[in-house]
Amino acid sequence: MCENEGARFENLVASHLLKYCHLIEDSEGYDMQLHYCRDREGREVDFIVTKNKKIEFAVECKLQDTAPSKHLLYFRERLKIPKCYQVHLGKEDFGDEDLGIRVLPFWKLSKEMNFV
Repeated sequence: MCENEGARFENLVASHLLKYCHLIEDSEGYDMQLHYCRDREGREVDFIVTKNKKIEFAVECKLQDTAPSKHLLYFRERLKIPKCYQVHLGKEDFGDEDLGIRVLPFWKLSKEMNFV
């Protein structure tokens, strides 16, 4: 029903991340939470996953395989996020070890995290 492709993609990612949180909670007993993060200046990260109230990883959604999001970089540094992913609908899988962000297709993240 949603005509905006970006919003549809974010919703798909949110659904899978929430299922992942429920799986870990049910199978391993951890308190898993899915969050959205935005500051007063309007910088935002689409999703932050916490385990027992500690940040596990962050996910930013983009339709194309572009350079790492400046907002994701900002929050990674500010919140000391151990793993950051920028998922997209393209084919490229790359990252910057120095920046600590992996840019990869959503299907690949899904496969690696057993979403599928």
